[in-house]
Amino acid sequence: MFVCLKSYKNTNILLKEDEQIMKNKKIYKCRRVKTMGGKLVKMRCRLPTAALLLIAFSMFAFITIPFETANGSVDSARAALEKWVETRRIISKEKLEFELAKEMLSERIELLGREIETVRKKNSEIEESITEADKKRAEMLEENEKLKKASTTLSATVIELETRTRELLKKLPDPISKRVKPLSQRLSENPENTKLSLGERFQNIIGILNEVNKFNGEISVVSEVHGLPDGSHVEATALYIGIGQAYFVNGICDKAGLGTASQDGWIWKSANEHAAAIAKAIAILKNETAAAFVQLPIEIQ
Repeated sequence: MFVCLKSYKNTNILLKEDEQIMKNKKIYKCRRVKTMGGKLVKMRCRLPTAALLLIAFSMFAFITIPFETANGSVDSARAALEKWVETRRIISKEKLEFELAKEMLSERIELLGREIETVRKKNSEIEESITEADKKRAEMLEENEKLKKASTTLSATVIELETRTRELLKKLPDPISKRVKPLSQRLSENPENTKLSLGERFQNIIGILNEVNKFNGEISVVSEVHGLPDGSHVEATALYIGIGQAYFVNGICDKAGLGTASQDGWIWKSANEHAAAIAKAIAILKNETAAAFVQLPIEIQ
């Protein structure tokens, strides 16, 4: 059994009891003794008389240790105490710094958590926007396919209309042909290879047809130069009834003609016998004479 004692100047001495006491099982317990400042604070042991004598002898022997040895123990104890104090100071400092760093890290983690949550919300919104954009894109692609089909149909339609309009232009009289010339010049010669859009091509056709329809609903009087069967030319006044029938007469009413539309353009025929009637009709239209019924020749093809 070992007995723990606080010696002078923080020096511990371990003593061993007599082996005979061990054999006789006369073992006694001793609690650990805590000391402070070299003084015995608490000791609780139950020892036999022989053990007490042995302890007293040991203490007497320790007291006789030279002073130099005791002085060295004091210095060692002081150095150890200083190191202990410094160690405690460092531990306290490190603990304080750790607590501060821990608090900063906690705040940083909380801030990052909020930022992560914000980013997640934004990502969710972006995903919803992407989904909506994909939906709109699909709708637009579907609409585009429909427009392509419609464009193909419209392209075939405009080609047909341009062809028929060019054929109509050949049958028009000079006054209306000159009026629609700016539009007719824009008709595509090669419908399969044109820089004009479908909208522009439709606008040209509609513009031409509007002017032709307007002229066809009117009776027009214009001054023209007409050729005669003998090859000569005469200045005359022409009267157009729409785009299907026309007449002309010269100033002295001795030359007159009848005009009709054909596949290759207008055809003029001599109608000198109707010169007076034609002149009277023109005078009525010009408000140069009173209104009256006038018989004029008509040729229908």
